[in-house]
Amino acid sequence: MRTEFLPFHLPDIDDAEINSVEQILRSGWLTTGPKVREFEKSFAKFVGARHAIAVNSCTAALHLALDAIGIKEGDEVIVPTLTFAATAEVVFYFRATPVLVDCCPKTMNIDPERIERAITPRTRAIIPVHFAGQPCQMDAIRDIARHHKLAVIEDAAHSLPASYRGEMVGTIGDITCFSFYATKTITTGEGGMIATNNDEYAERMRIMSLHGISKDAWMRYTAEGSWRYDILFPGYKYNLTDIAAALGVEQLKKCYRFYETRKRMAQTFDQAFADMDALRIPFVDEAVQHAWHLYVIQLNLDRLTITRDRFIEELKRANIGTSVHFIPLHLHPFYRDTLRYDARDFPCATQIFERIISLPLYTRMSSDDQQDVIHAVKETIRSHQR
Repeated sequence: MRTEFLPFHLPDIDDAEINSVEQILRSGWLTTGPKVREFEKSFAKFVGARHAIAVNSCTAALHLALDAIGIKEGDEVIVPTLTFAATAEVVFYFRATPVLVDCCPKTMNIDPERIERAITPRTRAIIPVHFAGQPCQMDAIRDIARHHKLAVIEDAAHSLPASYRGEMVGTIGDITCFSFYATKTITTGEGGMIATNNDEYAERMRIMSLHGISKDAWMRYTAEGSWRYDILFPGYKYNLTDIAAALGVEQLKKCYRFYETRKRMAQTFDQAFADMDALRIPFVDEAVQHAWHLYVIQLNLDRLTITRDRFIEELKRANIGTSVHFIPLHLHPFYRDTLRYDARDFPCATQIFERIISLPLYTRMSSDDQQDVIHAVKETIRSHQR
């Protein structure tokens, strides 16, 4: 057994990021500036989008996206119940209503058939979440959206780099929102990016990301700028700093290398667990490139004498850190009581939640680290198998 605890995640930072941040600190320009613009241009080129707007979180990105499409009080937005709080909470910012939808049992992504049934005359948008890094069934979702004249805002917090039928995530929906939180496939510590091919949406989101001030407001403190500015709308304080962007520029250069490492690690897990009746390895649709942000197993609890929570405790005793993605929104008190949902309304997500465990999967893990994870999972199953 391991003698040191293996964290669920550690960021992969080296001298390139450290030197880039040091240059920013020595430059005297710390907040939004030229490094953010460099990051935005590099990111737009990377995903193939016309516009990329850097912000301080994926939550901010989702908020700005809903603002750009004109969500108003009384509107409805369809979101999966199996997601993090941010996906739905931003809908409440507008006094609109998130309408929760169950997931597909194999991919754990939002179920297009249930999307169709959830649409009402008040529905204005769909927010599909690419769970763990696997893109949703975007053909079906886009068809539904076109038929009902709805916007599609992708929550791509998990899915860089990912693609669906050869289309890069970041170019499929009307607006795509990415996360650079510390645990994501690339990181700026805290941060996010919005990608879109829609010029009007991009202009609105860029202005609203910094107090609703007119275009290129950050330049007012440069030699080329002016102290005078115009407030066009009551905006938000969502801008990314040059310090964070310095991390992002260097991380983006390594994105595909990081991806190849995570992909190999996922394949190693697949091979190790493929013949185990007590768990189910992730299903991957042949139409997608999975980003492998997360490696999520499902326990077959009828083959075990312990619960998922006890399984996690056993792994922790073996010095293996894990997590659970996610507690479905309908099980949280706020969503349960406010929207009057019941666990029986979402049978797939409710059942999946009781069985899922996210295993460590990140580029700083050594092959020995991964073998320790595999050994701990197998030993826990062996000790508690029916």
